[in-house]
Amino acid sequence: MYSRILVAIDENPASERAVEHAAGLAKALSATLRILHVVDMGWLTLGPELAVDVETNAQARRTAGERLLSSARDRARAAGVEAEIKLGETGAPMERIATEITDEAARWPADMVVLGTHGRRGVERLVLGSVAEGVARQSAIPVLLIPQA
Repeated sequence: MYSRILVAIDENPASERAVEHAAGLAKALSATLRILHVVDMGWLTLGPELAVDVETNAQARRTAGERLLSSARDRARAAGVEAEIKLGETGAPMERIATEITDEAARWPADMVVLGTHGRRGVERLVLGSVAEGVARQSAIPVLLIPQA
């Protein structure tokens, strides 16, 4: 049923749980696991006062994303699953991240998307949005949301 599982991660602890669940599913189903982190470059170009050194900041974000992916791959490996890793980028803040995740799921193509949810509420959710909600709305395939512990 599920042979290609895409797990999308960020720096939030809910992502660690998402990797654990996705690795467990991949192992149980003998599925291929791909771990995706999308670097949000949109905040780097919001205005000249924020664009101190866009390329240096962009490279720092890429490097941090690569470290995050490497750590997630190590967690999957510890669970007995070899995982592919993929670093994506987007140029528009927040909302575009969900689109990049669903686009990657279609390109690969994945049978299921797994991601952690932060459980934001109220003003924080209104301001920051919900990538998980965006993925669930846009996705043509099943989405498994793992809550923060």
